[in-house]
Amino acid sequence: MFSKFQSYCHLIRLDKPIGSMLLLWPTLWALYLTAIPTFHLVIVFALGVFVMRSAGCVINDIADRNFDGHVERTKNRPLANGKLNVKEAIVIFIVLIVISLCLLLTLPPLTWLIAVMAFLTTLIYPFMKRFTHLPQVILGIAFSWSIPMVYAATIGSFPLSCWLLSLTNICWTIAYDTEYAMVDRDDDLKIGIKSTAVLFGRYDRLIIAFLQLITTLLLIIIGLLNHLTIVYFLSVAIVLLLFIYQQKIIVERKKECCFKAFLNNQYVGVIIFIGILFRFV
Repeated sequence: MFSKFQSYCHLIRLDKPIGSMLLLWPTLWALYLTAIPTFHLVIVFALGVFVMRSAGCVINDIADRNFDGHVERTKNRPLANGKLNVKEAIVIFIVLIVISLCLLLTLPPLTWLIAVMAFLTTLIYPFMKRFTHLPQVILGIAFSWSIPMVYAATIGSFPLSCWLLSLTNICWTIAYDTEYAMVDRDDDLKIGIKSTAVLFGRYDRLIIAFLQLITTLLLIIIGLLNHLTIVYFLSVAIVLLLFIYQQKIIVERKKECCFKAFLNNQYVGVIIFIGILFRFV
């Protein structure tokens, strides 16, 4: 029983919350850019992030169950090693979607259509690596739907800041998920899986740097549009230093260093969030 419970936890990545945090921070950016959110909105969006990220992991593992066993990083996932079967995974996925639906019904109807788009993107993302070298772009879109959902739930409209913040998050996501994909690049090339890391090749660091620069510039523009404090712009400066640090550690493209660079992005999220919070001081 305990072994089965552990497998379910691994399936929904309770042991690896980094993905949930990278999805949560931009959601909180949006919540605190619009106004001081209600306790209800913070709880609903925070729970929604964790539940939908878990659902995304389940559908990803179902889609990749025949590939994960050939990749060093993923060979011990519960569907790849046989500790869980597809039927069990589907049941967990349905439960997570039902929970998400219950949370969604507490939000204004304007958020519902956006949630449908987010759900569809979550469904198609795991299969994109078979057909395109740009699954990281699809992930960026999937990780950004929460931003217009926040604006729909809080102010009922979609100002320029909403779309700039979404674009910022897409660029940032492509950058850090390319770092993540660099860890698996050798295995992906052997089994025919596509990614931006494969597509960019020896230009990977250059393109990541470009995306990080665009992310930084967009964050500055968002700060100016929303009249944020000097603390926010100091936060953006720190984020730029973190991006430079990531570039430094991936210079030799060692797997462990690329993964370390990917993990470093959790600090990017929290630092920007702290900068935004100072608008209320």
